[in-house]
Amino acid sequence: MDEAVAPIVEDAAAPRAGRPRIGVALGGGGARGLAHIHALHAFDDLGIKPDRIAGTSIGALIGAAYASGLSASVIEEFMLDMLGNKRLVAGRLWSTRPSSFSQFLADGGFRLGQLNAERVVGAFLPLEMPARFEELSIPLTVTATDFYAGRVMALESGDLLSAVAASAALPAIFRPVRREGLVLIDGGICDPLPFDMLTGRVDLNIAVDVTGGPMATSNALPTPTEAMFGASQLMMHAIIQAKLTCTPPDLVLAPPVSRYRVLDFLRVRTILAETAGLREEMKRKIGALCELHDYRIDGENASTPIEG
Repeated sequence: MDEAVAPIVEDAAAPRAGRPRIGVALGGGGARGLAHIHALHAFDDLGIKPDRIAGTSIGALIGAAYASGLSASVIEEFMLDMLGNKRLVAGRLWSTRPSSFSQFLADGGFRLGQLNAERVVGAFLPLEMPARFEELSIPLTVTATDFYAGRVMALESGDLLSAVAASAALPAIFRPVRREGLVLIDGGICDPLPFDMLTGRVDLNIAVDVTGGPMATSNALPTPTEAMFGASQLMMHAIIQAKLTCTPPDLVLAPPVSRYRVLDFLRVRTILAETAGLREEMKRKIGALCELHDYRIDGENASTPIEG
């Protein structure tokens, strides 16, 4: 059974080989989280890999792809090919429908906005993704919310697809996911930016916040759907701010994503183009952090200790 709330704390003062251990937390935010790809490009440009990744919702999905060994370029190309074609997206979604009446009943029958998260997420994951956490190249923590216990679940072992699906199971869109006897929903409900899952396990803790917030585009009142998603954003933002006042990570980056809606996945090209500045910003700030820890990153090479 995966443990709840707190990850296992390792000795942050343990000897380091070559450079500080770097952890990156990729937050939830729906389509806004496509900006996470730029953060991963920054690592690839610097020639280093994070030692641990923690992800919630879209951050769990993109984090899992990167932890499996795929480069940021491959992930970006996959997302552009997959989400940039409306017909392909529609076909993938259609393929997730129940294949039989018994499966339809098992999914809950007629339920408005209750897609099967495991089938949908599975349809939009790269084929190269492994089946289990234990097969990943980089240790990964995925957060989900235990619906009945009202607690954060740190998922780090076993089946990978069900964990990512549970983390992304936003109520009103996806039905909850059953995993090891628990009923799990969107990890963003309790832990939208899971940098706390890296505390004590890395030397440098970096978080990428893509929650954004409601943005007025006219004088009209928000629609019920806009109000629902906007309220969710406000809730996640409040949780993140409360966490930041208690145990802030070493670095928090927040690309400008408020103008995009949670389900704007078909705007993948626009989102990636307009958040591209995150890539260079993250490279500069990671470099500065490593300098503070007496390590230098030279171009495309991994960090090495500064002599003298």
